[in-house]
Formats: sequence, C-alpha cells, structure tokens
Amino acid sequence: MDIYSFAPVAIVLDFAYSLVSGIADLLLPLTGSLSTAVAIVAITLLVRTALMPVGRSQVRAEFTRRRLAPQLAELQRRYKKKPELLQQKTMELYTAEKASPLAGCFPTLLQAPVISTVYGLFILQVINGHPNSLLTEQVFGVQLGTPLVAFLTAGTAWPGVLVYATFLGIIATVAWLSRRAALRNAPPPAEGLPANMQNLTGILSWMPFITVIFAAIVPLAATLYLAVTTSWTLVERAVLRRRYEKTTTG
Repeated sequence: MDIYSFAPVAIVLDFAYSLVSGIADLLLPLTGSLSTAVAIVAITLLVRTALMPVGRSQVRAEFTRRRLAPQLAELQRRYKKKPELLQQKTMELYTAEKASPLAGCFPTLLQAPVISTVYGLFILQVINGHPNSLLTEQVFGVQLGTPLVAFLTAGTAWPGVLVYATFLGIIATVAWLSRRAALRNAPPPAEGLPANMQNLTGILSWMPFITVIFAAIVPLAATLYLAVTTSWTLVERAVLRRRYEKTTTG
C-alpha cells in the first residue's frame, strides 16, 4: 500500500502542498524562479524554530551527563567486582538525573515526518487527486523533484551537478564538524554498562554522515531541506553549549 494514498496522510500532504505553494507565490516577486526553493528554506527555518526547546533540552542533557562523570567513576570504584549491581546503579543514576545517551536522536526522530512530507511533495505526480505542479519547479535549472542519481543518468549533468555538489558539500562539512563537536563534548564512557552503550557515543558520532548518503538519493528539495536543517543544528548546538558553559562556570 502507498502510504501517501492513505487518507490522513494525503490530507496532510495536500496541506503541505498548499503551504509551500502559497509561500512560493508570496515570494515570487522577490525571488523569481527560486521562490519554491526559498519557500522550502523558510519552512525549514520555521520547523527548527519550533524545535528550539528540544535543542535546549538536548544540550542540557549533554551537560548533565558530563556533570555525572565523577559520580559514575565513584560507582565504578565501589561496585567494580559486582558488574550487575554496577550496571543497575549506573542506570538508576541516569534515570534520576533524566539523562540519556540517546538524547541526540530526538531531533532526527521529530523531523522524520517533515522530511517524509517534503519527499512526498517532490516524487508524487498527483497529490490528493490533483496534479503536482511542484515537480516542475527548479533551482538554478535543476528540478527540485530530481534526485542526484536520476540527474546524472539523464545525460545533462553539467553545470547542474554543481547545485547537488554545493548542497551535499554543506551537509558533509556539517557532518564532519558535528562529529568533532560530539566527541569533544562527550563524557567519558562509564564502565559497567553494556558494551553497546559504552561505545554508543562513538557510534552515534558517525550518524551525521548517513545524512550525506540519504541526501544523495532523495529529490533535490529534500536535499535542500537537509542542508538547511543540519546547518541549523550545528550552529544551535554551538551557541547553546557556549551559553551553558558560561552558566555553569559563571
């Protein structure tokens, strides 16, 4: 079954279509042929603004985990010969402080419906019974509904491939900077936790690079969304970390 043909999803998709089209029409006098692309950027910024409380809670949880590091070390010392009890006490401490190594996944999970909607808007020929005119919209001569692979196999790669290269380059750079920041700000691993949890920070630090692969196979409109939202995340985390560092050391 096509999920986009499911009535509730189709209604949401139709609303998103009207929203993108409406914003694009408002921007048309100012941005011309780029109006739909700019509309996607504007919607992305609105979504990320709405998710700012989640971003703050993430950074707060990150600093909480760093603050717990001495207590975790003490637990390791006290229960070194009782691994099961050490694991229990460690998890109790995390629970009591409302901290979790999985906190970094929340923005991705919350944005999944948005990226799915953007994806649907630029792959479907028909949306809730009417033609999808968004498929003809372009950014610098490249249709927003065209994935990189399809564009390359069409035989007209140059110079439009520069558009994909720019967006993917932004996402890759952000992924690299995000991984460095994640490793730099991660608390030391706690002994006594299951092996998969001990290595969780290192594993999760590579997750931003998955976005690069994903961005290369989705329509250009979704690639644009990912470029904007990942850049926002990087800047937001840096600002919030600096703010919390001043608060905790001031």
